[in-house]
Amino acid sequence: MRAYKNQPLRARLGFALRGFAHGFTTEASLRLQAALGLATLIGLVLLRPAAVWWALVLLASATVLAAELFNTAIEQLADELGREDSAGIRIVKDCAAGAVLIAALGALGVAVSLVVHLLNS
Repeated sequence: MRAYKNQPLRARLGFALRGFAHGFTTEASLRLQAALGLATLIGLVLLRPAAVWWALVLLASATVLAAELFNTAIEQLADELGREDSAGIRIVKDCAAGAVLIAALGALGVAVSLVVHLLNS
């Protein structure tokens, strides 16, 4: 496993892209979140809000995608290490899913705030 440590940037970027590709091909929720992120980006281009809104929306969207990838990694690791009927493994998976939910709700809050701002402008 140490083979991943201290690799050149290009190799580490390859590892990261391979991880994203795995998550994208195996997780419907990640594909949905990525599609919503793309739709959000298109919305930003069309609405042209202030730069601070771009930053908030993109940060919120990236947080959701990162949470989905963490959730995928945790689920994969839990499946490798534990029994499916283990209460501890269930709690780990539930907590990871809860983190995704919180990130998504935070992103939704940013979206609602942007809409309210645009309607009041």
